[in-house]
Amino acid sequence: MVKKKDDIPDWVLDEIKNAKFAKPEPLTRTGYILEVYDEDKKIDAQLYEAVEDGRHIITVELPKNVKPDDCQRGVVYEFTINMLKAPLSKKVVDFLKNEKEIEMSAIYQFEMQKMELLDVASDDMGSTESEE
Repeated sequence: MVKKKDDIPDWVLDEIKNAKFAKPEPLTRTGYILEVYDEDKKIDAQLYEAVEDGRHIITVELPKNVKPDDCQRGVVYEFTINMLKAPLSKKVVDFLKNEKEIEMSAIYQFEMQKMELLDVASDDMGSTESEE
């Protein structure tokens, strides 16, 4: 069997698949929903404040009490999230950096605890149609 140049070795994949996540760290962030994945019960969220690794867009698992249909795209929420982190070994970090040009030292998983729709003040453009 010929391996493709882009293949990731089994030892790297094994470490990533079997990553041991540390105790969840609670985060509160504001942002909005970009995409809802009904079948997976996940959302992509754009956050105003970055998470630990600098990202502003994360994929979050929804809790059982939140239905994907209830998630509104483009409106501002306050998200309470558990962030789980699994550090990668130096060997895997070096491989990803040198062979794949990927800067990654840990794997992150995000679980929604609750999300609250925020009442963001707007300029109420609809009421100023014609005040002549």
